[in-house]
Amino acid sequence: MAVDYLVIVVYLAGMLAMGWWGMRRARSKSEFLVAGRRLGPAMYSGTMAAIVLGGASTIGGVGLGYQYGLSGAWMVFTIGLGLLALSVFFSARIARLKVYTVSEMLDLRYGGRAGVISGLVMWAYTLMLAVTSTIAYATIFDVLFDINRTLAIVLGGSIVVAYSTLGGMWSITLTDMVQFVVKTIGVLLLLLPIAVVKAGGFSEMKAQLPTEYFDPLGIGGETIFTYVLIYTFGMLIGQDIWQRVFTARSDRTARWGGTVAGTYCLAYAVAGAVIGTAAKVLYPKLASPDDAFATIVKDELPMGVRGLVLAAALAAVMSTSSGALIACATVANNDIWARLRGIVRPEREQHDEVRGNRAFILLMGLAVIATAIALNDVVQALTVAYNLLVGGLLVPILGGLLWKRGTAQGALASVAVGGLAVIGLMAAYGILANEPVYYGLLASLAAYVVVSLATRPTDAAVLAAWRERLAGRGTEPENASETVSEQVPAAQ
Repeated sequence: MAVDYLVIVVYLAGMLAMGWWGMRRARSKSEFLVAGRRLGPAMYSGTMAAIVLGGASTIGGVGLGYQYGLSGAWMVFTIGLGLLALSVFFSARIARLKVYTVSEMLDLRYGGRAGVISGLVMWAYTLMLAVTSTIAYATIFDVLFDINRTLAIVLGGSIVVAYSTLGGMWSITLTDMVQFVVKTIGVLLLLLPIAVVKAGGFSEMKAQLPTEYFDPLGIGGETIFTYVLIYTFGMLIGQDIWQRVFTARSDRTARWGGTVAGTYCLAYAVAGAVIGTAAKVLYPKLASPDDAFATIVKDELPMGVRGLVLAAALAAVMSTSSGALIACATVANNDIWARLRGIVRPEREQHDEVRGNRAFILLMGLAVIATAIALNDVVQALTVAYNLLVGGLLVPILGGLLWKRGTAQGALASVAVGGLAVIGLMAAYGILANEPVYYGLLASLAAYVVVSLATRPTDAAVLAAWRERLAGRGTEPENASETVSEQVPAAQ
């Protein structure tokens, strides 16, 4: 394993070096939080693919392939579909808004009254996304170094917190680009063909496994529909995804770069399912489907290649973890803390903005590591986060983009009713049940439409400012304190 260890150590050292280099570029709020809004198509595509394809997509995707065969691709496939939908239909408009958070978009659209409550929901989602990604380090480092769970979480989490705190989005962008390359080589170009060959090829796989393993819908229609609701729609509204859209240098880059990344996700989904199916042939009696990835890597790959593929798994986890961490810190600082304090200081220096956001990344990073150590059932935690995100925020966000009659009162009612309905239904049906997100989403939609129609239309000046920003004619605030909610009254 010495060569494998060397590969991993060099990789981790490279991540920290990228963080140090990124620190030299992140000298303003825009540079620190959204990489100056100047990523080109190649870097944008790679980093977008890196953030959406994390440990769940890699280790979990292979595990679903082990359990269900080729239909196990559906979870990651719906992530790719969501990214494609976001890129084709919404990314250009999102990029032109020149905001930093989803809540700022809601404030701009509805007149500055939806920020804190939506920020709390988004903060909970991004925090749990970062926590569940951080826990995945325990699986990988256990295979690599045979160390205990807590030490593995602290080791992996500390590296991500370090480079994210140093350079913000620039560091995360640079590391994600490296992680995208490592992941492509390790999973698609090495593990996929080696796994198929070791299993005897597709003909032998078909001979050894039941026919339902090769049924594209074998996982079940209801499960696929739930994946669409949670992951496809989740891709449309998550702060971690939107913050990457904000990094694009143009709306054309956001549209076409995201389309390339979404297509890559579809290929990655199929690859994971095929690897899992091959693992089922090789190891039919594994204790857990999620053990399939680590087992086939550890037992079937040659020295050196094994280290690279494990580095690819580490890259997948780190990219999602760092993206969720900066999203969580951005929401906590800009949508919750700044608003609750109610401080307006137009004279604040840009350096202070960078320092403040850097402090929040460090603070949220420590909270993520502590929560990851204390938490046991990560699947339930992530399900709660996605249910709240989709049930509470999908309707007011998409409604704001698509329906001009939607009002601030309708948006607030939608968030409150949808969020409470999801929580109540999870208590009644169970956290992992499908009903909470189904009925919660319907309740959110009903509240949005009914309350919006029952209240006065959004002020014309607010809608005029909104249309200006959607058209790309608005300007980005020079100071963090000049939030969207403060600009709207001036427009009136």
